[in-house]
Amino acid sequence: MVVVTHSGKFHADDAWAVAVLFILYPDSQLVRTRDTATIEAADFAIDVGGIHDPATGRFDHHQKGFDTARPSGVPYASAGLVWREYGARCVAALALEHTGQTLSPDAAQQMAYAIDADVVQYLDLSDVGAAKNAPGGYGLSAVVSGFNPNWMDEQRLGYGEAADAYRLSQFRKAMALLTDIMINSVKYRVGALLALEQVRGAEVLEGGRLLFLNNGALPWTAVVRKEMPKVLFVISHSIAEQRYMIHAVPVSADSFDARADLPEAWAGLRDADLEQVTGVPDATFCHNGRFIAAAKSYEGIRELARLALLDAAQGAVAD
Repeated sequence: MVVVTHSGKFHADDAWAVAVLFILYPDSQLVRTRDTATIEAADFAIDVGGIHDPATGRFDHHQKGFDTARPSGVPYASAGLVWREYGARCVAALALEHTGQTLSPDAAQQMAYAIDADVVQYLDLSDVGAAKNAPGGYGLSAVVSGFNPNWMDEQRLGYGEAADAYRLSQFRKAMALLTDIMINSVKYRVGALLALEQVRGAEVLEGGRLLFLNNGALPWTAVVRKEMPKVLFVISHSIAEQRYMIHAVPVSADSFDARADLPEAWAGLRDADLEQVTGVPDATFCHNGRFIAAAKSYEGIRELARLALLDAAQGAVAD
């Protein structure tokens, strides 16, 4: 396979699109050019060529009259066009390679939709000038743009093969970064899918108000939020850190508000200070935001949980 994209300055949308194709066709040849004959002869033409025709591997969005957009109204650029066509296949391939899991077509498609919503649409929005994907200078599109040669590189390299080789190497670095982001996005979602039954089957304590997870790395928040309305706190064993944690349950995915906060008197305390307030000898810290605390033992975290639930009940009565 020959994959062609435009030469000169690159953006996150073309780098993402090419990275997707190289996951599926790793032995492909990459050419960055604006030569018409080379573009027409390629198996894939990305962000160049003036044609959008997935059946022939053409994924450009710059041509007059192009107005293809998502159902939400977010316009497509090359990242989204290639992801719409190949995203589910890319997700399935990455899941198999990096988690050993074979996804059903529907599961792969749903994950592809989610990654489009979380990442890809913002690359497209940035490319078409509709919005930045994050404030400041370190949104993903801005980070990828930073791989382009700056004026000092241009002055040093001049014009010719050395300059082209450097630009190509920088483009491949951007592809590698975006590939890692894809891999991490897929691994996270596969992990969340596999964790569902473990979280649903976890031990429920204190009349349904407390959930215990043997492995604190399990992604639990979405399941608890949606399916366990009585749970106020989650306690878990952090295998990596060999300690036990208590977590408040956030009310939504994009909020720091919780169903119940840890006691106000614990906020920001550590070790002896926290022990003095709680009476728990192996309590180690409570975050100033009162959404997480820790103890060295299961018995210690259970006692912290009991105290937190008592405080929450008293607060509810006061309200």
